[in-house]
Amino acid sequence: MQSCRLFIGLLLWMFTGHAVGAQLSFSASQSAEALSYDYRWSRQGQPPASLSFSLDRQAMVEAPAIQKTYSLALVQRYVYVELMKAAKEIDPKQARVKINRLHRGIEIRVSSTSEATNKRISEELSVLREQAYDSYLQENYYTRYTTVFNEEAVKPDHIRFINEYIEPLIPLSQAIYDSVSQQADAREYFNFLLSWVQSIPYDRLSNRADNNGGGFLPPAGLLAQNKGDCDSKSVLTAAIARGFLPDTPMILVLLPRHALLGVALAPQAGDQTLTYDGKSYVLFEPTGPAKLPMGEVAPDSQQALANRHFTIEQI
Repeated sequence: MQSCRLFIGLLLWMFTGHAVGAQLSFSASQSAEALSYDYRWSRQGQPPASLSFSLDRQAMVEAPAIQKTYSLALVQRYVYVELMKAAKEIDPKQARVKINRLHRGIEIRVSSTSEATNKRISEELSVLREQAYDSYLQENYYTRYTTVFNEEAVKPDHIRFINEYIEPLIPLSQAIYDSVSQQADAREYFNFLLSWVQSIPYDRLSNRADNNGGGFLPPAGLLAQNKGDCDSKSVLTAAIARGFLPDTPMILVLLPRHALLGVALAPQAGDQTLTYDGKSYVLFEPTGPAKLPMGEVAPDSQQALANRHFTIEQI
């Protein structure tokens, strides 16, 4: 098995031509107590870097490992069941209630001889419909989302994923800290973190408002599959960074088909920054495959930022 891993590493080296930031080798193993990972990747103008760490298996098992694909049919069934439960509790002498599943929603019809009763029950069931919908989103790690084009949509609850992975990923955050020099500042930590995450194979994100969460990998899934799209890599990076800087303000910046992060550290000359809620954030891109250091973002990201085509979530 070890020779196979070495052979794969050599193939990566040969066929990438020692490309800048290319992942040269990757291996994962597990025991009853731990999940262990080993990485090696190239860096521009520097020797190849390596990173090894072990995570508590139970802690990772308890963290959300997958993102269910959002299904309108499943949502409707969930909400319909909750409404039917409530409708059965209504005295038929007061009102008759009919719940209909339509193509893109659920219709509530209330018939009563009293206009006041009709209005009250209709409003109560409408509120319950919204509460049931929100409960489904909560149970499945989704959240309502308004896109930059003012479209109402649903997306994975990135901030919740980040928060729930901070503690399980502390050993990884510590391993990155141990990989930089003892005199390193936060920027050196972030640049090492970025070079590693960017070297992980990239899985392109489709339109966030249309893909129903398909393709998003929480950190456990990303590490296990050794790939991730921009949302997945940003969530992983933010959880690691939050373990390193627990109190420093950070933001998740969502572009229509991309994601990046910002941290409230003192900017250096030439840094790409973004002001939000009175604070200045230095931006950074975990996605790859482009190898961008802290403070530098891709041209497409610059254009979207200049056009104000983004939304922000506080981490």
